[in-house]
Amino acid sequence: MNAPPLAKPPVIKPAPPPQVVLRRLFLRLFLRGRSSRGLRKSTAPQSIGSKLAMTLCLYGFFGFLVATGLMSQPLFTMSLFLHSATIVFLGMFVASSAGEVLFNKEEADILLHRPVASRTMLWAKVRVLVEVSLWLAGAFNLAGLIMGVLRADGSRLFPIAHALSTVLEALFCTGGVVVVYQLCLRWFGRERLDGLMTTAQVIFAIAVVAGGQLPRLFMQYNGFARLNMQSWWVCLLPTAWFAGFDDAVAGSRAGSSWLLAGVGLAATAGVLWIAFGKLAEDYETGLQRLGETVSRPRRSGGGRRWTDVLASAPPLRWWLRDSISRASFLLVTAYLLRDRDVKLRVYPALAPMMMMPVIFLLPTGGAGSNVGNEFGTAFSGAYLGLVPMMSLNLLQYSQQWQASDIFRVAPMSGPTALCNGARRAVLSLLTLPMLVIFAGIAWLIRHDASQLLLLLPGVVALPVYALIPCVMGEAVPLSKPAEEAKSTGRGLVMMAMMIPALLLSGIAYWAWSTGWFWWLMLGETLAVAVVYAGMRASMKALQWSPAE
Repeated sequence: MNAPPLAKPPVIKPAPPPQVVLRRLFLRLFLRGRSSRGLRKSTAPQSIGSKLAMTLCLYGFFGFLVATGLMSQPLFTMSLFLHSATIVFLGMFVASSAGEVLFNKEEADILLHRPVASRTMLWAKVRVLVEVSLWLAGAFNLAGLIMGVLRADGSRLFPIAHALSTVLEALFCTGGVVVVYQLCLRWFGRERLDGLMTTAQVIFAIAVVAGGQLPRLFMQYNGFARLNMQSWWVCLLPTAWFAGFDDAVAGSRAGSSWLLAGVGLAATAGVLWIAFGKLAEDYETGLQRLGETVSRPRRSGGGRRWTDVLASAPPLRWWLRDSISRASFLLVTAYLLRDRDVKLRVYPALAPMMMMPVIFLLPTGGAGSNVGNEFGTAFSGAYLGLVPMMSLNLLQYSQQWQASDIFRVAPMSGPTALCNGARRAVLSLLTLPMLVIFAGIAWLIRHDASQLLLLLPGVVALPVYALIPCVMGEAVPLSKPAEEAKSTGRGLVMMAMMIPALLLSGIAYWAWSTGWFWWLMLGETLAVAVVYAGMRASMKALQWSPAE
């Protein structure tokens, strides 16, 4: 009898390198979140495109509007404005997401004792940030790639050049955030690290948005004609470096364009070398420090905290008569002031969005400057409604979200009281100071106190804006796991929010200039009162949503 054939030994595939495994891990966390609650395998996104489909479509639409509005301008000018808008969106995404992605305490407990180099872990996380950034930048610049070929001075090389310069821009922006964090880790101790990281992230976000708006401000003063490479200050902007790369490869090919392209390449290479070469070892040290438990110093004396005193004093005492709302107010206040993860999520996300009204408040100069100044004041007031809306949305997420299950077992019929406390904390601690800042800037620039009345239409609408996240029960504080994917849509929310803000500010300016302002205020107050009463009535009927 013939012996049975020997079975072939199984083929053992070599294990993938650590950087590949980590990249897949962090990308999966980005796509699906860090919690299994509510996760369904059939509906879980499998790619960045499926996760961000709606966001990418709207980014593409706004990119189309920007590109078509610049078709008559020189290629360098068009590319400069495309890169300026791109770096604003990328900067907001990276600045608001980097803290969550790079420094997560739950990851440190699992990964730090494994034989993984800190440089490998850092690069895997940064690669995910860059991939998502390129998806957003690609959607926004898609129309610009096509129109760069159709222009009279265009070239078939423009899509290639602009795609490469956009990649360099994403690497430069992400590397800049990493360098800022690592310098904080190297220069300062554990006790000051948390606050300094938040401050550095806020400053970086403001600098990115302000730098992206400089070409628009210069154009308002001098027009498009002088917005070129002969303007010495333009050459100091990173966006001009990448626009020079486009012009050098697919445009005029002037010597100044090649110089700007060289500066952009050198700056990007230098930032990446510093981030992943010189300072990479500080990343592991920083993770270890952040994972340490440091006891807070005991306060001298037995007095109450100032937040308790504030909540017990008029007028907040009259506003927080319900014990659940008062407890929610104190809880949100404590997290906004002391919790590192919440601060890294809320303040860097709000800072660049609040730069937009500040830019509108700056004097425009030239003919019609008074019109622009009055409209800018009205727009600042109307845009103020974004503060409570975005803050309440961001306050849903926390790394201690499991503790929110206690809300469901407490004797509460629904989340209404919790939402009210969080809403009042955001209005008191974030919105009111922002209103004072806008009013102060407007008065310092205009020196006309009467124009501050143009802030009133936006202030009157604030109660409705603040109730929008609460109506659907989506403002329960600290109740959801932190998901980095949420931050990709913040730039989109800012653009969407500008539409009603522009509409309301336009109506306010028209009423101001035609003498109908106080009639507008009367009508708006009545409308807001009716809508507010209806929204409060619908909030009382809210029930807890299913936990799974």
